[in-house]
Amino acid sequence: MPSDHTSIHTEVPLLDEDDRGLKEEGNINEERRSWWANNKVIDVEEAKKQIFFSLPMVLTNVFYYLITLVSVMFAGHLGELELAGATLANSWATVTGFAVMIGLSGALETLCGQGFGAELYRMLGIYLQASCIVSLLFSFAISMLWFYTEPVLILLHQDADIAATAGLYMKYLIPGLFAFGFLQNILRFLQTQSVVTPLVLFSFVPMCIHIGICYAMIHCTALGFKGAPLAASISLWISVVMLVVYVICSENFYQTWDGFSFESFRFILSHLKLALPSAAMVCLEYWAFEILVFLAGLMPNSEITTSLIAICVNTETVAYMLIYGLSAAASTRVSNELGAGNPDRAKSAMLVALKFSVLLALVIVLALVFGHNIWAGLFSDSAKIMKEFASMTPLLAISITLDSVQGILSGVTRGRGWQHLAVYANLVTFYFIGVPISCLLGFKLKQYVKGLWIGLVCGLGSQAATLLFITVRTKWTKVDLPENVDNENLNFLQQNVP
Repeated sequence: MPSDHTSIHTEVPLLDEDDRGLKEEGNINEERRSWWANNKVIDVEEAKKQIFFSLPMVLTNVFYYLITLVSVMFAGHLGELELAGATLANSWATVTGFAVMIGLSGALETLCGQGFGAELYRMLGIYLQASCIVSLLFSFAISMLWFYTEPVLILLHQDADIAATAGLYMKYLIPGLFAFGFLQNILRFLQTQSVVTPLVLFSFVPMCIHIGICYAMIHCTALGFKGAPLAASISLWISVVMLVVYVICSENFYQTWDGFSFESFRFILSHLKLALPSAAMVCLEYWAFEILVFLAGLMPNSEITTSLIAICVNTETVAYMLIYGLSAAASTRVSNELGAGNPDRAKSAMLVALKFSVLLALVIVLALVFGHNIWAGLFSDSAKIMKEFASMTPLLAISITLDSVQGILSGVTRGRGWQHLAVYANLVTFYFIGVPISCLLGFKLKQYVKGLWIGLVCGLGSQAATLLFITVRTKWTKVDLPENVDNENLNFLQQNVP
């Protein structure tokens, strides 16, 4: 999808007049049946848009992810204790902070996405500022938890030395939390306008700079271990500054960025109605994977089981990174078309993304089937772990496929503004279905790691089925985005559109 928005008003077509006249219930039901039945195998034009959108988003996501990962790698070369502390700190930072920031920014996928489609361009900048204020407030609260990481980890029965090392790492990563929140909001602001190609450069450059900063702060200053998280914080702020300068100086955003405004404060409460469910939606899924790692540590021969489940979780994470571009594309295309009043085009965008996700999952699974020994060898030299991982490959193939489908449906959910329904879906499917089955099979029936992962597969399958049911059976609505900022409340329009 092109990123030039000089002729921004002509990019999103509006509803045809004939479509607006189909209001009767009988016609609605008939159209719903005929639409699903007659939709062609692939919409070539839509497919091109999503391919050109998703590829830059995948690269951008990977480059930003590498910033924190590179810091862990540098810290790990200082010793085993430093590696254990940095790894634990990175996981703790993800589940308690970064996941929350990613979730909070998901509200912009609905607001900015549909606002852009509805040609309420000025409101995009207002929504961005409101979201940044919300992220800032949450960052202050989370930073207090991060500051006292050591006693919290000890309370969770972690090794005292590792907890102290992780606590030290977290204190110097606190500035990066604030930057990460702003970064995610700006990324959503750009993503919903289909400005994605420049993001590859704006993520690659800070990642490269970060390698130098990290090396210099660890080996050329007295900071040592503390230099790793501090370098990550500095690089994240460099990323934010680069994007801010781009938004302010680029002519592409002369309609969507009108400068800082106090009007954004009037939308904070309204923004929270979408931001809080969005954050809960993301965190519930992140936490489910971390629970598996925790449960693996309670099993006999915990060193093997923990290492094995960690490799599986990392494999799933890497696979989802590749799917993420399609999820972002689905969210943006659906929100843009709904905002423009084109529900049928929004549905077509969703179907194209689903077909691509299944195809991509198949490619990933085939690579895993034929290269699982090579992949496992990157994590461990243990023959036993490599053998056990080979036996986990069929289950991973299933979970990766299900995760790819639910990733697209979650993106569609964010684009439609149905985050509150996804929260209930994730809560029930993971914590009332997935985790209990994992405990039953893993401990009671002594299936151990396989039992844990089978439970996850059941949770992912239930989640995908639930989100698909919501997608197919609910009305495709859009958020009422007021052009007048005096209208503070965001209501959902029941449009009687299939």
